[in-house]
Amino acid sequence: MNHELSRLAAEFRLTDPEHEPLRLAFGLACVSRVRHLLEDPGAMRCMAVLEDFQAGKLKRPAMDDAAREIAVIANGHRGSPSIDGSAHAAVSATYAVANALAGRALDAAGYAAYAAVYAYGGYAVTDPSAFESEYAWQVQTFNALAHPPAAGGRSAAMDTHA
Repeated sequence: MNHELSRLAAEFRLTDPEHEPLRLAFGLACVSRVRHLLEDPGAMRCMAVLEDFQAGKLKRPAMDDAAREIAVIANGHRGSPSIDGSAHAAVSATYAVANALAGRALDAAGYAAYAAVYAYGGYAVTDPSAFESEYAWQVQTFNALAHPPAAGGRSAAMDTHA
């Protein structure tokens, strides 16, 4: 668990209804970092719906439909046929997308961090230090999205490979 992120989210009152745009933007930023771990075409389509919704290209019903679809996909994910431990990374990435679409940004962040670390190898998830760089990125990104720069400035939050 990213304790600093949880503290910031509570301080910002992230779960308040008026902060849904921030929850969706942060969830999308987190899942963008693990999109390469998605294996199910349906999960990839649902992530594209979130991207298009955030870009103003789709209306709410499309996102609600995608949220229902990804929940079914995530709950039915049997893992990956890969022998390198990426099965868990793919499942976690799929759950990250499901949570992002549901507006559960902190859960999306948690699953995305787990997916990113699991992609190193299954051994890594037992080492808390393996999560440090991902957790630091999440805190930086949340802060950047919660406190955007003045007009004309570029937010580091959009750099998903920092």
